[in-house]
Amino acid sequence: MCEHGLIKTIHGHQSHLGWDNANAPVARVAPGTTLSFECNDSSGGHFTPASTLESVASMPFDRINPVTGPIFVDGAEPGDILTVTIEEFTPSGFGWTANIPGFGLLADQFTEPALALWRYDTRTLAPAAFGEHARIPLKPFAGTIGVAPAEPGTHSIVPPRRVGGNLDVRDIGAGCTLYLPVEVAGALFSIGDTHAAQGDGEVCGTALESAMDVSVTLDLIKQTPLAMPRFSTPGPVTRHLDGAGYEVFTGIGSDLMSGARQAVEGAIEWLVKTRNMPAEQAYMLCSVCGDLRISEIVDQPNWVVSFYVPRIVFE
Repeated sequence: MCEHGLIKTIHGHQSHLGWDNANAPVARVAPGTTLSFECNDSSGGHFTPASTLESVASMPFDRINPVTGPIFVDGAEPGDILTVTIEEFTPSGFGWTANIPGFGLLADQFTEPALALWRYDTRTLAPAAFGEHARIPLKPFAGTIGVAPAEPGTHSIVPPRRVGGNLDVRDIGAGCTLYLPVEVAGALFSIGDTHAAQGDGEVCGTALESAMDVSVTLDLIKQTPLAMPRFSTPGPVTRHLDGAGYEVFTGIGSDLMSGARQAVEGAIEWLVKTRNMPAEQAYMLCSVCGDLRISEIVDQPNWVVSFYVPRIVFE
């Protein structure tokens, strides 16, 4: 907390587009401080309620995934752990999902752009309408959350890393604590790429992308080496989707990526046939609410990947 008990706000314009330990911090805080971050969506505000399909092609790819920060945490040193407790999300009520040519698990099959625009209730977070096809239970989280790497230079914001970054883990939501390995003095924490909903796997490459404010508390665990990020949750993580069961599709073979593709292809085929959905809409629906899981990885030479489509979205 800051002076007079107020939470300091880190504004959306205080952001950057690449991980770099030379980025100047926008604030310096003591361990235990709670901050409110204004987070841009992954397009940096490119999409609006008036956007059309042509907006997908005009999206500035050199400006994607801005993250708010970085924050210098006093006393953070290499070999420490930065703990990030997610306190609260304040969603904007607007979002978008797109199929971006060349991006996504099935990019070779879905080569044309597609766009879905969303409106949702920020107070109740009631399930959001996906056109006439489905209603998606919402669960806000930040897709990109991390600290600066030790390696000098600017590193792409797109791939996840040992120090976090574009993790896109749906379950790092309100009440969770994320543990990140510190590699540079001050840790240099940043956050952004907020989502209102996403399936595990984010298979088309985008979720329900939505700007929102996020309150987090930053603290330290001193001199405790951590190989990779980990997190703890305050309770169940799939209750918002579990209520009506699932339709599940599998991919089986010696390669997990091929298995994932097979499983998602099966789900899309089923949605097209049984829900009368255009294939590109089915693909985006899978990305915002369907879950990829490794079901079996010990019975070599073949593994099983499953894709879960929650039936609750059709109720």
